[in-house]
Amino acid sequence: MSDEIASSEGAALHAPVARLLRPLVRLFVARGITFPALTNLLRELYVNVAEYDFALPGKEQTDSRVSLLTGIHRKEVRRLRGAGAPVSAVPAVVSRTSRIIARWLADPRFTDGQGRPLPLPRSAPGEAPSFEALVAGITRDLRPRAVLDEWLDRGLASLDVSDRVVLAEAAYVPKGGGEPQLYYFGRNLHDHIAASVANIVGESPRFLERAVHYDGLSEDLARRLEARAREIAMEALQQANREAHAACQTDPGGDHRWNFGLYVYAEAAPPPAPPGPR
Repeated sequence: MSDEIASSEGAALHAPVARLLRPLVRLFVARGITFPALTNLLRELYVNVAEYDFALPGKEQTDSRVSLLTGIHRKEVRRLRGAGAPVSAVPAVVSRTSRIIARWLADPRFTDGQGRPLPLPRSAPGEAPSFEALVAGITRDLRPRAVLDEWLDRGLASLDVSDRVVLAEAAYVPKGGGEPQLYYFGRNLHDHIAASVANIVGESPRFLERAVHYDGLSEDLARRLEARAREIAMEALQQANREAHAACQTDPGGDHRWNFGLYVYAEAAPPPAPPGPR
């Protein structure tokens, strides 16, 4: 690829990347991540990506090549190299909670005829469904009572008049900027962007990425469409979860992962800028 073509393709990315980064920059400013701090993070990531994702088969990656790929001085490259590929560790509380919720939403023992999570007694004899049996099927490192106390405290579950455990809507969508929400913020946006990038740089689009979008709507219609889209999305997510859960029962396991994600967004779009010099 010539320098002219590479430069043209890079310039074509400026506008979409600026639009993509704008909400992230809003988050950075709101949470105190300054421009110098972000610059340091990007410098480390540039070196890491060049070192691990752009290594030539059968050849040792050199400081000079990493410097050429990234535009970062060789002294800085040498200092930053060797830190290892970034590891996205799943917080223990996130992993345990998500697995229990996934089972509650997918296992026929714990759902009704419409696939909705059943209210569960704290314990029950034999093979009868209960919160104790639900948790024990995922982990035996914690007592079900400890998990229930944590969930009640976090608003993930409540107790009904019959003292049964009821899964709360908050369990589907972590809130408040805590560790679970920030973990899925990074994971889900990473996978969405990774799918988009793979479709751009690959010879043919591999991953499904589609959106239905309408502009010029009234606020009332935008709100109604958002509410209906949420219903459709939850139905799709629950169906995908049920089928994946069932398939995992006979899968031998391996080193792959799969993610099926949806998002809904609506806003009051700013008016177009008036014609003329600015």
